[in-house]
Amino acid sequence: MASQGWQKWLSTMALAMGMACIAPYAAAQTASDAPDADAVPSDADLANTRCVSGEEKFLPGDYFYCLGTQTYGLGRYGSAQRFFKTAAGWASKPAQYVLAVMALNGDHQPVNRPLALAWFALAAERPHSRFQGDRDEAWKNASDDERKAAEQLLATMRSVYGDATAAPRAQRRYEDGMAMLNRLSNRGAKYCMAGMSDPSRPAVDPASCPPVQQVMKMVDAAAVNVFDGWIGHVQVGPLQRVPAEEASGKP
Repeated sequence: MASQGWQKWLSTMALAMGMACIAPYAAAQTASDAPDADAVPSDADLANTRCVSGEEKFLPGDYFYCLGTQTYGLGRYGSAQRFFKTAAGWASKPAQYVLAVMALNGDHQPVNRPLALAWFALAAERPHSRFQGDRDEAWKNASDDERKAAEQLLATMRSVYGDATAAPRAQRRYEDGMAMLNRLSNRGAKYCMAGMSDPSRPAVDPASCPPVQQVMKMVDAAAVNVFDGWIGHVQVGPLQRVPAEEASGKP
């Protein structure tokens, strides 16, 4: 079964593709398929998480968080931790929170309370963060030496994982990806995102791919997993065509 250390976190998140970024368009979810928000997923549930590799071009924080979840379920704990750290560097607060809980409870690693405190602080740095309560509880129960050690860790970790660096980096990746989709959208194209097709049918018929506008909505819906609570995030909606008469005479 999944570690007790982060069962609380997992049970409050949507299972299946809710935890795993963009839902594959080839497998629409019905009401009867919807995950039970109160259920604690097993390792098998985590291992079966679908990750959409093409999402890395838009939301690497969400994509690598998905890979961390999947590989944890497969029992590849070292790989899972590396994926969570990569996601954390792309501004994924859920990944930073999971790393905190794993360090706090010694989940397939030595217990490291100062490191856990540092990850909790990073996970909860945004205003009104859902992780503030757990951060405050962890810091309240820590010793003075543990808090001091955590502050020393934070002095270096913030330059990689803090929102001041990681969130703008993630925003630029998101904007670049959405700009590419916008250019395709103006031509009325469809877009096949790698990993979204039915894995039992690897050969993708381009005609079966969704319209670009639909993919853009999927990406925007998944963006909340990375940017929720960060005031610097701006959604990139579809570009509006300028009527020829308005565009005439403009540089």
